[in-house]
Amino acid sequence: MTNSGEEKRKRVKRPRGKVRLIEGKCIACGGRCQAECPVDAITLNDKGEPIISLEKCIGCRKCVKVCPVSAIEHYYTDEELRIIEELKKQGLWKEEQIEEKEERKTEGLDEYRGVWVFVEQQDGCAATVSWELLGVGAKLATDLGVELSAFILGDSIEHLAYEAFAYGAQKVYLIEDPILKDYRTEPYLKGTVDLIRKYKPEIVLMGATGLGRDLAGAVATELETGLTADCTGLTIDKERGLLEQTRPAFGGNIMATILTQNHRPQMASVRPHVMPMPPRNPDAKGEIIREKLNMREEDIRVKVIEIIREEQAEKIDIAGAEVLVSGGRGMQAAENFKILEELAGILGGTVSASRAAVDAGWMPYERQVGQTGKTVRPKIYIACGISGAIQHLVGMQDSDVIIAINRDRDAPIFEVAHYGIVGDLFQIVPILTRKLREIAAKKCAA
Repeated sequence: MTNSGEEKRKRVKRPRGKVRLIEGKCIACGGRCQAECPVDAITLNDKGEPIISLEKCIGCRKCVKVCPVSAIEHYYTDEELRIIEELKKQGLWKEEQIEEKEERKTEGLDEYRGVWVFVEQQDGCAATVSWELLGVGAKLATDLGVELSAFILGDSIEHLAYEAFAYGAQKVYLIEDPILKDYRTEPYLKGTVDLIRKYKPEIVLMGATGLGRDLAGAVATELETGLTADCTGLTIDKERGLLEQTRPAFGGNIMATILTQNHRPQMASVRPHVMPMPPRNPDAKGEIIREKLNMREEDIRVKVIEIIREEQAEKIDIAGAEVLVSGGRGMQAAENFKILEELAGILGGTVSASRAAVDAGWMPYERQVGQTGKTVRPKIYIACGISGAIQHLVGMQDSDVIIAINRDRDAPIFEVAHYGIVGDLFQIVPILTRKLREIAAKKCAA
């Protein structure tokens, strides 16, 4: 026989409440509440304000906590209030129960301090994205009032520590071991997790490269923390001291800002060329902290038998180009890209494309600019027949000068363009190419 209290506890579902929007307070911040909801109970209307489905809402309060202006409140329905009153009479309800549970999640988070950047390297040569991340990491560390550090794993890579100092790192955590000469997930995961558990950084940034994506996902899983991939913006919420991680969401239709509130470290990855390169100071100094790997070769299941380098002669890296002439759906056919090649040739640039052009088979994937392609920051970006979907814009909007050519005057590409030409690209591009040739000829004659 069980007592009546235990029977009641089994029969009655404990109320969790619902959430609702407080009229007039929402600032349409970009869908933080929608991104945080674990049961897809929130959609956004045309104004960017949340529409909450009470049928789906489970009362978890995550949207309440993430709202920057407290525009969402938690409440109990009349039926739930009746249940709560009954539970109170039996001594089975405490108002602070849910809050206490949330507080337990955040215990120990204050032990984590500092911003860390992973310096990715292969054969002792660092990936450029590592220095870009030190640039944005310096701003984050300043806003938090903490140190900026780098951590590097490899074999005979001490010289990269001094390069990290030149790009702003105040400390470098270094693990050197012959096992780490070539990248393998297991030893890099072991070294990274050991460093983080010992020194407890509050923020860890990695490049969203092939290597970085593999390592970041494994580390976040092992540490049971959050990871926001392919961020386009990183800032600090100074009121709460949290990392605001902005990235395209829901197919690129909105820009979501994600917070990791209850776990540490806060982890984010950023693709190459998204963040600007910081200035280099070759005279900068810092502290090197050396650690051991604590792993043996026989403990690793994957062995490197041979490394075959991909032939790079025919491949073009659009991410490093200073001038890009890019074609989209408006190009209509693969053969029409010849006029873009002529224009790019005059400018000493490279031809790239939108996803629509690549999906149509007009250009190879390595030429694709955008969320699912490459992020570029050329000095000049000429968009021809590209409408300007947000998936494309996030990959090129930081170009120094953007010139858009499109017959649709309402195309979104004009919103980010510095110069816009409304008209038929098949007439405009050849005229532009001819004029540039004439200018070049006059310079040669002079």
